[in-house]
Amino acid sequence: MTMSLSDKQPTENESLKRSREKQKKEDAWKPDGPKDLFSMLDSLPESKQQEIQKALHLFSLGPTLPKTLQQAKKHTYRFWETQPVPRLGDSVETHGPIVEGEASVRMEPYSLPQGFSWDTLDLSNPSVLKEICTLLNENYMEEDDNTMRFEFSSVYLQWALQPPNWLAQWHCGVRVDSNKKLVGFIAALPADVRIYETDKRMVQVKFLCVHKKLRLKRMTPVLIRELTRRVNQQGVFQAVYTAALVLPTPLSSCRYWHRPLNLRKLMELSYPGLKQNLSLQRAVKFNRLPDVTKTPGLRRMTEEDAAGVHSLLQANLGKFHLSPMLSLREVEHWLLPRENVIDTYVVQGDDGTLTDMVSFYSVSYRVLNHPVHTDLRSAHLLYVTSTATDPVDLMEDTLVLAQTKRFDIFFALNVMDNQSFLENLKFSISDKSLHYYLYNWMCPTMSPDKVGLVLPN
Repeated sequence: MTMSLSDKQPTENESLKRSREKQKKEDAWKPDGPKDLFSMLDSLPESKQQEIQKALHLFSLGPTLPKTLQQAKKHTYRFWETQPVPRLGDSVETHGPIVEGEASVRMEPYSLPQGFSWDTLDLSNPSVLKEICTLLNENYMEEDDNTMRFEFSSVYLQWALQPPNWLAQWHCGVRVDSNKKLVGFIAALPADVRIYETDKRMVQVKFLCVHKKLRLKRMTPVLIRELTRRVNQQGVFQAVYTAALVLPTPLSSCRYWHRPLNLRKLMELSYPGLKQNLSLQRAVKFNRLPDVTKTPGLRRMTEEDAAGVHSLLQANLGKFHLSPMLSLREVEHWLLPRENVIDTYVVQGDDGTLTDMVSFYSVSYRVLNHPVHTDLRSAHLLYVTSTATDPVDLMEDTLVLAQTKRFDIFFALNVMDNQSFLENLKFSISDKSLHYYLYNWMCPTMSPDKVGLVLPN
């Protein structure tokens, strides 16, 4: 029987052609967009991103690092065991470097996983500064329940990362080769620090951050090694840093204390650590502050006060075992008021001299998935020095000022002489600790009241 044209079986080329045309029609209905993983995830709605990030945190990231000394003693620190830091459990009585400065410093950068490259980040470039803000806001120290994120601003990061004598090569970034996305960051700042009786030039290490989707690639140790190499190139071999996790080995372990300022908002946010045995009405009454300050001569710091504040700090910080040796320029940078960044107040005596000072910096959070509130503003105590005013009275006035500036909560560490006013002013102890560490320096450990250094992070 003769087969008609329509009855013929399609050839292999014709089948392939029809398959391609069918696929082309189907693709026409697909949304356009970049194919790389980061861009695809970033294109999802915010609520879907949060679900994925929470799943990554709870499932994909594996075991977390220890948060207590008991957990740390059972943990194996593969990276830190290779570094010049005291071992957990060692009793140190001597003072000095663990490893002397190397005669020759490695010149070539450390290798990154394939597809990534180093970048020295120029913070004077607004677009670069914005990239760092985005990376930190989306990935830096996120809460376990994914309810809040840091909301760092450009002006805050300029303050926190560009003190006098800052170096661009100590702002170290990692980018994806394919799209130049910033996925890793670590910074070091020059600092003169007194450790017991020794004055030492070192660096403060801040804002270690790796994109949460890359934490299984063990990029953190490479970031630390590369920053260490860059710091060593400038002849600096010691560092000070803080962490909420227990690493080898804490020089001192401090606790956060917090004081509610906007109690109603905190309760609506189910903020942890609030007194649960009080009704809202009783809690508001219990935490009520005066309407106005009461310390005579208390006012906002000005440029003309820098020398007087410098003298007050030098006299006060010298009595602690770990303290910064601030120059006049550094006092101006760190303490002169900047809106939504740093607030400093001084008390001026009748003869015009400055007798007291207090400062606190601002950290904001973005609240996720709440029907009413979208942000949380926290004030963090930086330095307080009092010679003529009772510390409790000075700090109560500070709380009044912070509440007037619409902060929701006030934080303080139990360092320096802070313990003298924390309980009196109804601060509550937090379940969060902050540990201080020294890199390539050994000395005896110290109690929190002997720590005179605060690192805004």
